[in-house]
Amino acid sequence: MEFFCYHRDRRDSLALRLELREEHWSFMDRHAAGMIARGPTLAADGETPTGSVHIVDLPDAAAARAFAFDEPGYQAGVYRDVLLRRWHNTLGRTMWDFPGGRTGGNRYLVLGLGAGRAAEVDVCPERDDLIAYGPLLSDDGGTWLGTAALIRAEGPERARAVLTSGRYADVEVHDWVFGGRPA
Repeated sequence: MEFFCYHRDRRDSLALRLELREEHWSFMDRHAAGMIARGPTLAADGETPTGSVHIVDLPDAAAARAFAFDEPGYQAGVYRDVLLRRWHNTLGRTMWDFPGGRTGGNRYLVLGLGAGRAAEVDVCPERDDLIAYGPLLSDDGGTWLGTAALIRAEGPERARAVLTSGRYADVEVHDWVFGGRPA
């Protein structure tokens, strides 16, 4: 089962986040085989983390909750909240398979939070710039709750356009970069 996990940082938690960096990476290393995408969201300065995105294939919902809430940063209080949802890998690839590579262009996390009937359950036409894409689902996978996309785009408004206007209760756009342990 695939899960979307977004830990949002608490205000002024950067020092603690940096202190726990190796513990975080060691924890994530244990899940490397199932990792579909990962990386931090960033503030407007392009450097300060505001959260961490992980899209990962795990055995079940209990394993997903353990992944989200046993993460060292969560345990230490780095994060203010966690969005954890079932997800479906519509593209069928990982971020490392993205033909656009790890660098070049602006990258964004786009979250469309659902309202009513499902929107964008199929791959959208701008597939070449999609890094990861899929619906956010209820725990049992039966109810559409929104859409999550990682995308390369010219700017935040262009990134937001990957989701149909008016079909969501709320759409968030966050600067995002490829994550993982530095080489």
